[in-house]
Amino acid sequence: MFQYVAESDTGLKREVNEDRVAVLKRPEGLLLAVVADGMGGHNAGDVASAMTVEALGEKFLAEKADAFLTEESRKGWLSRSIQHVNRAVFDHAGTHPQCKGMGTTLIAAIIDHDQCTLCHIGDSRAYQIEDEVVQLTRDHSYVNVLVDSGEISEEEAEDHPKKNWIVKALGTEEGIEADFLQISLAASSYLLLCTDGLSNKVTKEAIFEIVQSSIPLAEKGEELVKLANQLGGEDNISLILLSSKLEEV
Repeated sequence: MFQYVAESDTGLKREVNEDRVAVLKRPEGLLLAVVADGMGGHNAGDVASAMTVEALGEKFLAEKADAFLTEESRKGWLSRSIQHVNRAVFDHAGTHPQCKGMGTTLIAAIIDHDQCTLCHIGDSRAYQIEDEVVQLTRDHSYVNVLVDSGEISEEEAEDHPKKNWIVKALGTEEGIEADFLQISLAASSYLLLCTDGLSNKVTKEAIFEIVQSSIPLAEKGEELVKLANQLGGEDNISLILLSSKLEEV
């Protein structure tokens, strides 16, 4: 059974934390981990992320167990649920002028023993950590569009002035398509879900050093947030770190 720590910090420069995180467990042991980053610079990003995390959590706990029996059924449940939540956020923005234009990124992972069904919208990320840190998701960002078209290199994308422009977010259009990924989690691995407040500041090398250290799991989460703040803390910083190891929490 996975152990986990969840952290969400406003950072040093923002007045409002627009991130939301949650880990929910069903009676049969199935886990849902969710990270959402309300769109910065838009109205009510915190409303969009909160609506998304709360609605997915409620649907997950209320669903019948046979909806999660296979990889395909878990993917299908995530796809249907995300479409439902996307429409709810979109409609809320349309009927509440103060929320016009709001949206959120999303990372959601359903974990069943050593199997993980992952879905992704925006530029929040998922990493698998064993002998190295492997980025599982690819940002839905303007610079990645430029990379895919051959206009800039991966190296140029790292320092591009429009690096943080995302091209897909939940709640900004009537329909949404998430990316899906199925992975196996080894007996001694970690899964890190995080917002760009962490991934933009902390290198994969630093993530590896902290996560594979001997400190308790809760302290690993705290140290990741602390380092992101030490490196500037310009954005909200949120993460869920899940461990398949039996270690001190």
